[in-house]
Amino acid sequence: MPTALSPVIAASARWLLAAFPPATGPLNQALAEAQAGHAATIAAALRYPTALDAELLDLLGPGGSGRLDFVTGADAPPLTDATHAWRTQVDETVVSWAACLLADADLAALAAACLAATHHGPDSVGDARRLTIPSPRDHRAAPLLRHPDFLGPIADLHRETLLGLLGAAPAVTAPEPG
Repeated sequence: MPTALSPVIAASARWLLAAFPPATGPLNQALAEAQAGHAATIAAALRYPTALDAELLDLLGPGGSGRLDFVTGADAPPLTDATHAWRTQVDETVVSWAACLLADADLAALAAACLAATHHGPDSVGDARRLTIPSPRDHRAAPLLRHPDFLGPIADLHRETLLGLLGAAPAVTAPEPG
């Protein structure tokens, strides 16, 4: 993975964990971090598939967490505060795509398989089994981070773009009666 994506991956995973905290305990924290990290890594690799894309990201910057904070209703700290400067490295699309992957293991498996078509290659994320084949323990460790209803507002921001990129059909829901 190009180093240009590392700050975006770390900040995006950190934002997800702050917005959707894991269950209490160090093991739960570690499992949730692994899941958020894999989701953010795959999302970033798909969002910035070439070395040129990664370099442009490094030059132009990712955009920050402002809209994400607004959507979740979080009180965003001032970005000028040094303790919250990491929030400037959050990429809204990467977070939205990561939320889609966290909420749908089948979509995560498809996305991981599509990494072969990028500059990063399929080995760039390592073993993402906690994301693609989550165990009941993974779900218990990160109940908010894996819950489609909680992730919905964030995932919906850029879900259609991700589905189009992956060639996946959106989930069909039955029309409401009435």
